[in-house]
Amino acid sequence: MGEASPSSWSSTATAAAAAYDYERDPRWAEYRASLAVPPHLASHPVVRAHFQHKFYRRFVDPDFSVQGMSSTTTSQPSESSSGASTSASENARPPDSGTNSAVHARSRMSLQLDQRSLHFSVNAWVLIVALIGILPMAPQSLQYKGYRLSLIGTTCTTGYALFAFYRLPRAGNMQAVQAWYHHVTSSKDFIPFMYCLMFVTSKLRLKLVLVPVICWALEHVARFLRRHFSNSSLYRTYLEQLCTWVEMNTTAVNFLCSNAEILLGFLLILSLFSKQRNAMQTFMYWQLLKLMYHSPFTAGYHRAIWLKIGRTINPYIHRYTPFLHDPINAGMRWWFR
Repeated sequence: MGEASPSSWSSTATAAAAAYDYERDPRWAEYRASLAVPPHLASHPVVRAHFQHKFYRRFVDPDFSVQGMSSTTTSQPSESSSGASTSASENARPPDSGTNSAVHARSRMSLQLDQRSLHFSVNAWVLIVALIGILPMAPQSLQYKGYRLSLIGTTCTTGYALFAFYRLPRAGNMQAVQAWYHHVTSSKDFIPFMYCLMFVTSKLRLKLVLVPVICWALEHVARFLRRHFSNSSLYRTYLEQLCTWVEMNTTAVNFLCSNAEILLGFLLILSLFSKQRNAMQTFMYWQLLKLMYHSPFTAGYHRAIWLKIGRTINPYIHRYTPFLHDPINAGMRWWFR
């Protein structure tokens, strides 16, 4: 959990992209049909994986990095077939299609950059108010406002991201709604959205709730600053070391976030014995923890932590409280279901 290279985060994101169910996503068929790829290349595994990664970055995880294809992949077909496909595409293409596509690509990139800039601004604001809400130096009233505003800000940003990517179900039948629900719940922004929505409506206020919010905002802000402000003298003077540290220790930040999420689940169980108990919220949060355990974006961190917890407490359970075996086994069957 100390220092970790960016390759660990990249391998986790690549595994999540490979595990995504593209065939069950109706947008994949439309996206694949819109690609101008010759038939002899469309079935190539490397080409197919490349366009799946581009689809994953566009519709699922905008921060996912897509690497270019090797030149040997596109040069495997014979010269005759490549020449025929080139001549056919040139004959079928309007004279000004290149200019139109370039203008469309520039306008689309500008719009996407504006959306990312707005997302960055809100995340920077969330990071500031969350730090105000968690640090003990601020007055109690200011801490409470920072606590609420940080949760509201994260709820709004993640909710907007979900709506922008998935909209609403195109059809009103149960099959379309189930497919839409499956894609939404398996996305990267669903867990932060449900997490913040759950606590922003709760009367229970725990500062530990803000630790994952700060981790999410810090990771996003650091990544955006490194990509778009690397030439700024202000960034190089005051923020470069911090952003570089966050990028180099993404795994440690994610483990901190996961530890806080799991510890919060046990604190909610303890809160059932206080005046601020909320059994429904506790049950819903443990459902969310179960989703974190199975989600490809958080499964690696949560499973490692739960494995460590099991190795620590299992000997004491076997020795001192063997009557807990049956309840724990029943809970594990529900957990892995």
